[in-house]
Amino acid sequence: MNARRGVTEEAAVAAIDSACRLLRLPTIRARFADIAADSQREQLSYLGFLAELVMVECEDRDKRASARRITAAGFPRTKILADFDFTANPAIPAAVINQLATGAWVKAGQPLCLIGDSGTGKSHLLIALGTAAAQQGYRVRYTLTSKLVNELVEAADDKQLSKTIARYGRVDLLCLDELGFLELDRKGAELLFQVLTEREEKSAVAIASNEAFSGWTKTFTDPRLCAAIVDRLTFNGQIIETGTTSYRLEHSRAARSSQ
Repeated sequence: MNARRGVTEEAAVAAIDSACRLLRLPTIRARFADIAADSQREQLSYLGFLAELVMVECEDRDKRASARRITAAGFPRTKILADFDFTANPAIPAAVINQLATGAWVKAGQPLCLIGDSGTGKSHLLIALGTAAAQQGYRVRYTLTSKLVNELVEAADDKQLSKTIARYGRVDLLCLDELGFLELDRKGAELLFQVLTEREEKSAVAIASNEAFSGWTKTFTDPRLCAAIVDRLTFNGQIIETGTTSYRLEHSRAARSSQ
């Protein structure tokens, strides 16, 4: 594509590079020469060439924004649904998980409970569904339940509790892992209840727990508070029981027997 009005090819390239820097269009800056060559070879119109430029910039910008949301979520490791082996745990309904992957429940502000023994895929699903939500544009935050409670206790001591609860209230999806793993004192349980109440019927909460609801009284020792928390996490929500057979244990046994 020839430069117009007597501008040399070199000057046009320099002007585009400078303008892309000024307008913060890194993908166009990096790829405009290759796209121009491809467009000339394919005899695209000027509008077609411009469409190619803006589309690659938008696509790359979406990818960068998605990566930032995933990083901000604080996932401890990378887990995606494509890597989940549904055949290893038939108790988990693939159709339901794939429906959850659409993110409709996050948009509706509904809760999700993943209940089952260690090694049955709860954390994988929790992180993978949270990652899928982040890729779809939702603000996500992952944390261990004990870590969240400790943060809330410290915030209360520093008179920053309202700000901390509000910060957790602003994310679209809060993923709480290992709920029920440790006993919480009354203060910690009450602070967690405040966070759940802040999000009730407005923003989604997903939890993974190795205890059935009947065993949550070991974590929340006040029966009334325990019942209220269960109510917050189950009303209009989805409950998925991942079972009792550890995939990791079976995998380890199979690996040893094959040696």
